[in-house]
Amino acid sequence: MASLLLAVIYLAFISLGLPDALLGAAWPMMTEDFGVPVSWQGGISMIISAGTIISALLSDRMTLRFGAGRVTVVSVAMTALALLGFSLAPNYWVLLLIAIPYGLGAGGVDAALNNYVAIHYESRHMSWLHCMWGLGASIGPYIMGFALAGGQEWPWGYRYIGILQVVLTAILLVSLPLWKARKQTAQDAIAAEGESSPTEPVKPLGVKGVIAITGAKEILVMFFCYCALESTAGLWASSYMVLHEGVDKATAASWASLFYVGITVGRGLSGFLTMRFDDPAMIRIGQAVLLIGLLTMFVPLPNHLGVVIGLVIVGLGCAPIYPCVIHSTPGYFGEDKSQAIVGVQMACAYVGSMLMPPVFGLIAQYVSISLYPFYMLAILVLMVVMHERLRKLHAMQTLRAA
Repeated sequence: MASLLLAVIYLAFISLGLPDALLGAAWPMMTEDFGVPVSWQGGISMIISAGTIISALLSDRMTLRFGAGRVTVVSVAMTALALLGFSLAPNYWVLLLIAIPYGLGAGGVDAALNNYVAIHYESRHMSWLHCMWGLGASIGPYIMGFALAGGQEWPWGYRYIGILQVVLTAILLVSLPLWKARKQTAQDAIAAEGESSPTEPVKPLGVKGVIAITGAKEILVMFFCYCALESTAGLWASSYMVLHEGVDKATAASWASLFYVGITVGRGLSGFLTMRFDDPAMIRIGQAVLLIGLLTMFVPLPNHLGVVIGLVIVGLGCAPIYPCVIHSTPGYFGEDKSQAIVGVQMACAYVGSMLMPPVFGLIAQYVSISLYPFYMLAILVLMVVMHERLRKLHAMQTLRAA
């Protein structure tokens, strides 16, 4: 039964990635059909991001009340309906309205699934599952391209992926008996520690409750830094190569995609490495590889190879950090608190991804785009400091408990 549920979760992670790159792939056609400026894509993406932040912050309350399985089913169903809604939208303003359930569904399933896997499965599965997310994110634009190449309009790309999400919703609904309710897990954990009776209801922590936990601020800042670095690296790689390195636009676009190849391949490899190294060691390995990649970008190799190789290495370094931070959360804070903390982690991830790339955009515009690797290096330093502080606080707590 556990293996069957794991297979369903793998499908869910692939499905989770499918819509992520769809808006960017379809927008050149959408902006013509709706007669709106190209820049208005930002309005849709910001509403989706706001929805994911809200649902991530509410994930602890929702999973306590309904269980991870039900939250996942409803969240995927909301995403499926939103995708189908996108394919039928008559104008831009309806897209903005539909973006609300789109974001709420995406954030809910992200937080619920990540915490469930962190508690119930080994670290290697977390890495491989996020590798599957990368696979889904890569397949999404190909589905849109398939629709367009077949003479269909962009709505059919959304429609195909929406139908796939509906099928996944049905599979998740059938699999509900396989899910172990998180509420019962939390109560069992508390009862085992002798802190309360197993019948005492578990209350949601809320953001203030999460921040008050020792070490929580460190892991939240760490997660913010990671997602800020990853999103900045991916978004500005092509522009850096064109404006600073003098690479032609078509070549730069192709080379920039190697960063995501590095992440996807790296997460596949990380799954095997987690059989030998624990989560903190994997995070440190990732940070060390990230540093090597950023330093490689400064090496003046012929044909801009220093930048290209550096970006691939940066992607490899990013690979283990996200899944291992999430997987280590129940170990640091306990299973009864992990859903609340993972939910706030997801919110910090979305804030980092939404805020920090535009900040660098201002730096690039008013100072110099040559600061691209320095900007990422500064974020990496803060991430390393937070991780080492988290490890120190955890060690002190362990000593006190002993």
